[in-house]
Amino acid sequence: MKLWCEYAWLGGEEVTAGVVLEIEDERIAAVDSGVTSPPDGAVQLPGYTLPGLANAHSHAFQRLFRGRTEVGAGTFWTWREQMYEAAAAVDPDSYLALARATFGEMALAGITAVGEFHYLHHAPDGTPYEDPNAMGAAVIAAAREAGIRITLLDTCYLHGGIGEELNETQRRFSDGTVERWVERVDALADGLNVGSAPVVRVGAAIHSVRALAPAEMATVAEWARARARPLHAHVSEQPAENEACQAAYGRTPTELLAEVGAVGDSFTAVHGTHLTDADRALLGDAGSRVCLCPTTERDLADGIGPASTLRASGIDLALGSDSQAVIDLFEEARAMELDERLATLKRGNQSAAQLLRAATADGHAAIGWGEGGVIEPGRLADLVNLDGGGVRLAGIRPDSALGSIAFAATAADVTNVVVGGEFVVRDGEHVRLDVAAELGRAIGDLLEAP
Repeated sequence: MKLWCEYAWLGGEEVTAGVVLEIEDERIAAVDSGVTSPPDGAVQLPGYTLPGLANAHSHAFQRLFRGRTEVGAGTFWTWREQMYEAAAAVDPDSYLALARATFGEMALAGITAVGEFHYLHHAPDGTPYEDPNAMGAAVIAAAREAGIRITLLDTCYLHGGIGEELNETQRRFSDGTVERWVERVDALADGLNVGSAPVVRVGAAIHSVRALAPAEMATVAEWARARARPLHAHVSEQPAENEACQAAYGRTPTELLAEVGAVGDSFTAVHGTHLTDADRALLGDAGSRVCLCPTTERDLADGIGPASTLRASGIDLALGSDSQAVIDLFEEARAMELDERLATLKRGNQSAAQLLRAATADGHAAIGWGEGGVIEPGRLADLVNLDGGGVRLAGIRPDSALGSIAFAATAADVTNVVVGGEFVVRDGEHVRLDVAAELGRAIGDLLEAP
């Protein structure tokens, strides 16, 4: 397959005109630039083509309550009660439908790979399904049917807080012991035969320092390290989390995670809103990443992620849609910069290329798809193509296009999406799913259920 891109971003500070991509066996075999007209037989991609976007932190089930939790007063902790209601509603069949539609919405937004932070493991009362991985299998099937890559970050969640029992809803998150978590996740990974499943990978997650004791965290970290899998954890999302960790262990969450062996070059701290200078140094020195989710963080009034300070500590940044209040990584990317301007009263903390790298190459690396996120030979042929003539990008100059994309483009500008050399979105429509109809049915069925 051969694609001709009117303009493509090859990783520098500007877009390149007339780029021809040759694709073989899901990967880019050759890249040629300066080709002013489409070669014979090439599929034309007018407008602007970027590497596919990577959504490094997703809870697909939370698409169920979009628009229902954003209004009114409250805190993260009151929002969490509404989240628990949604978590209690889904079963493997309804989750397959909801997650497939949600991942379909991601595809329409230019997302070609997702890191699903998955902790809905068992029946609502905590009883394992006949297949203990039925929920994870449903999520994986959903991503495959929606046409995007997935890293299932299987999450260990054993306590309701530091030293606290699980509440009624949290019981379905728990395997009871970390040993049973290991047994279940090994069965999931082995059953997938991951090496021959080109769009599926399995990683691990420590839900938070609230949900695991230190020895349990160490076991999860060792599982990921021994198998060279990505490891994620919610870290310092709220000041209350930091305070509880200090009171219980005399350490920050990052310090505790480092002590148990979780922090390393395959580790991603999700949120990292309230890290100390010492925390940032630990993460930067270890080659760890931070995944910011600006829409969720501002929705929950958690605070503003200090993106430029994190970068100055040597930390690469990824992005996530998290609670699915909005699925638009262009919005998340510019929010990294624009939200920080409000906090620092300073403009230009990050370049357009840095913002877009967080949504592409660095996001892919965070979820174990390091061979994606860049347009160059040998990389995965995962691409997103934007309409250069739409109302947001019409009239922009090629020499300033990268800034226009970073600060003005939205998911609505996505025209074509290619995953592994195959079109998943063509002319603004998903080639497999009626995404809006599926979302309506899946959410309607769950909201109407007794």
